[in-house]
Amino acid sequence: MIDKRLEQGIKNLQEIDGEAGERVIESLETIAPNVGRYILEFAFGDIYNSDTLSFREREIVTITSLLTQGDTKNQLMVHINGSLNVGITEEEIIEIFTHCIPYVGFPRVLNAITSAKEVFESRNHASA
Repeated sequence: MIDKRLEQGIKNLQEIDGEAGERVIESLETIAPNVGRYILEFAFGDIYNSDTLSFREREIVTITSLLTQGDTKNQLMVHINGSLNVGITEEEIIEIFTHCIPYVGFPRVLNAITSAKEVFESRNHASA
């Protein structure tokens, strides 16, 4: 029997990150399956399931946090996709990143914008 946190985590992951999120979990299956389960149960089953913030607000926090850490390109790309999936526009994503320049500097923001460009182009080609 699948536990309720895991079930909710799978549902939230699918709604927010879709196939990109599923690929992350699948990539962990043969090397670190427990990490995939923690992501589903804790991050998406517990944290994302709180009613205080919307998925849209959570994705704004997430992409900003990933940008500020630097060296998180793969996770940032997954969550840029997630941001688009929950209704954040391309323009809003770029503005969120631009807003971070005074706080984290140009290099991290430029890297995030480059990742966003890759995601936008990938999605635009997929829908063409």
